Amino acid sequence: KINLIILGERKMDKGKITIKYLQQYIKSKDYNPDLTMEYYLKLSEETGELAKAIRKNLRPETEFQIKETIEEELWDVIYYVLAVANCYDIDLEKVIPQKEYINNQKYNTGIEFDPTK
Repeated sequence: KINLIILGERKMDKGKITIKYLQQYIKSKDYNPDLTMEYYLKLSEETGELAKAIRKNLRPETEFQIKETIEEELWDVIYYVLAVANCYDIDLEKVIPQKEYINNQKYNTGIEFDPTK
């Protein structure tokens, strides 16, 4: 378990984890468009687990322990969001700027979405 965390830190040192990378990673190990509804139901389940972790303020007791914490549940939610996107062949890196443009027009935040900065 510790080796995985250290490997994750090494990966972070070499570059940023992108949405594109995560989508490809999840697609390579867990891709079955016939199970879209099941992925969605898992997303709903994980969202509930995240709510519980937040309500109980479950944080890691050590840097190597994330089981049943907000950190773990956030990843689980992200995982299933990306799995569902993969089932529909949605490239979230293309969709996010489009949606942020719409949001910025609607809410007039004055904050430009520019991932190149």
